[in-house]
Amino acid sequence: MNKLLAMCAALLMASSALAVQKLDIKSIVDGEFRTKGISGMIPIQGTDQYAEITEGGKKIVQYSFKTGKQTAVLFDVNNTMGDKIDQVDGYIPSPDGKRMIILTQRKAIYRRSYTAVCYIYTIASRKLERLSDGGPQQVPTWSPDGQQIAFVRENNIYLVKLLYDNAESQVTQDGKFNEIINGIPDWVNEEEFSFNKALCFTADGTQICWIKYDESKVKSYSLQLFQGMDPVRKEYADYPGLYTYKYPNAGEDNSKVSAWSYDIKSHQTRQLQVPLDADGYMPRIIPTTDPAKILVYTMNRHQDALNIYQVNPRSTVAQLLIKESVPKYVKEEVLSNVIVGKNSILLPSDRDGYMHLYLYNMTGQVQRKIGDGNYDITAVYGMNEQTGDVYYQAAALNPHDRQIYVSHRNGKIERLTDREGVNHAVFSGDYSYFVNTWSDYNTPYVYTLRNNDGKQLQVLEDNAELKKKVAQAGFASRVPFSFTTSEGIKLDGWMLKPVDFDPNKKYPVIMHQYSGPGSQQVLNQWGAGSSGGYAYDDYLTQQGYIVVCVDGRGTGGRGAEFEKCTYLHLGNLEAKDQVETALYLGKLPYVDKNRIGIWGWSYGGFCTLMSMSEGRGVFKCGVAIAPPTSYRYYDSIYTERYMRTPKENPEGYDDNAITRAGKLHGALLICHGVADDNVHPQNTFEYAEALVQADKDFKENYYTNRNHGIYGGNTRNHLFRQVADFFQKNL
Repeated sequence: MNKLLAMCAALLMASSALAVQKLDIKSIVDGEFRTKGISGMIPIQGTDQYAEITEGGKKIVQYSFKTGKQTAVLFDVNNTMGDKIDQVDGYIPSPDGKRMIILTQRKAIYRRSYTAVCYIYTIASRKLERLSDGGPQQVPTWSPDGQQIAFVRENNIYLVKLLYDNAESQVTQDGKFNEIINGIPDWVNEEEFSFNKALCFTADGTQICWIKYDESKVKSYSLQLFQGMDPVRKEYADYPGLYTYKYPNAGEDNSKVSAWSYDIKSHQTRQLQVPLDADGYMPRIIPTTDPAKILVYTMNRHQDALNIYQVNPRSTVAQLLIKESVPKYVKEEVLSNVIVGKNSILLPSDRDGYMHLYLYNMTGQVQRKIGDGNYDITAVYGMNEQTGDVYYQAAALNPHDRQIYVSHRNGKIERLTDREGVNHAVFSGDYSYFVNTWSDYNTPYVYTLRNNDGKQLQVLEDNAELKKKVAQAGFASRVPFSFTTSEGIKLDGWMLKPVDFDPNKKYPVIMHQYSGPGSQQVLNQWGAGSSGGYAYDDYLTQQGYIVVCVDGRGTGGRGAEFEKCTYLHLGNLEAKDQVETALYLGKLPYVDKNRIGIWGWSYGGFCTLMSMSEGRGVFKCGVAIAPPTSYRYYDSIYTERYMRTPKENPEGYDDNAITRAGKLHGALLICHGVADDNVHPQNTFEYAEALVQADKDFKENYYTNRNHGIYGGNTRNHLFRQVADFFQKNL
């Protein structure tokens, strides 16, 4: 009887495996399994309404948070007076809600910066008119009364006055490529402090304030560009060209930064007297509701102290409001999550070992602490100063889960979401409602409308079609697991097994990781893990692999001690933990310990190389994509945050993938975009030379004119096929 049951079970398993749709890489990279979402959603200030871009960029539609139903069409490309455009790439509502800046023809510069051809749109009259005829713009910014717009063009600030027939004037004159930048950050500040705008108006709209970057003494890096295909660069048909820009390596000169104000009426320009070390940073300039005050943030080069100054743009006098000083470094996301209100400032800090929130008044006194357990607050959504309610996301249930909470003025905390997994929120302008985005390892994103008690009012999008498609494609389930290393460190991960998994067989394993400071790949959400896209992991399982992801030491969600223990020695503990993962997996009865591979992108590529050269030869092969191979070649702000300078920490810098090249164990494929402005191809060129001199065999692929994302045309399809084929050949 038992034999008969076993035979039936085997037949059922075989038939279900045959019914599964075979995945292919091309359909994955072309977005066949992409989730549906809400595009360009912006809450309308002080209301229970929001707007979003719909119909492929043809309309901007207003909806009610309360009902989820459309309440107005704010913009329609087919129904405008005056100028005509084909598509909306973005929009910025005016503070009074009467107009919008419409962004078209958006062209990326770096990760967050871009130019666009901007238009002014008046909602009531449907009048559409160009913001400027002088060329594409950057960071168009409304004055508080909605009557002026400042923007940047070719490193200078310009001003357009709507009440004077859109008269345009030039505010700064000294902007010059690779020398002086006004109102937008240079490459390294944009990349590592996560912002693209360094200008604001005062509350009464009488002055423009900005940060100036003098990068004239910063050393340059040149990327070689070729004709290529898709797109074709005809100017390089016969000879390659160079794109040269300023990029400060660790320990090298940064831009000199200063803060300025411009009086619109008197045309007077003043330098603000903000105290700053000679090599210090200004990572933000922020308006307040007081016309006589703006906020300027500064940091020291070690980035273990953040100062928030209150500055009078007319008198230029600065007063220290808040000083945040913590061991090792202030995390970069602190800057993005500071909330400046009318009467208070909400500051994230891990000063007690976990990221919690501290509410200050406008004289710099702490009024209240939000969060008091051994968990991190991971995002801040806003505060209602009238009620005292603060809305945020936290990893309070466990490090791999995210829930939405409200903290009331009396200290009471309420959880507003009800399903384990990862939740994100966008709150209405009056904090009465929020759109919740929820998913878990095995459920695509579900968008629901909720009131501020967390009660679900409506499902906006549940990705039901994708669920059916995923079921037909035979996606496996990610299963979480934990283990303890030989050093007594508990690590968490997830495992993906083939749908026809047989516990009596021994399977090869592909490990994927990123491993960078504060990152998490082990999050209970849809799309967790792979750089190749969620479906790529399932593609690999269909080829007969078990796919595993483990977050080692240095990753986020587990407090400052776990995250910052890699300080001054990036790559060492992270590599040890990936090796320990392979050793743990090799002891499982269904894993072939002699067929374990590892791969990763960017920091994950670096950790792949460090892990394959750790000394314990556990990996049969690995793939490193766009890896920084020595942090001497990487940028100043990121690297020094975790390593200080090469002069201060030569030992930390000298333990890298290049110096470990002679210890490389296993077959290696290394891939890099030749036009990578972030992790320069120099990293792979120098590492390849080290491997050659160490007499190590390896394979390498270079991608013409591609940046750190390595995409465009057929590029991504080709890249992921190389990864899969390399594992197939070697595992």
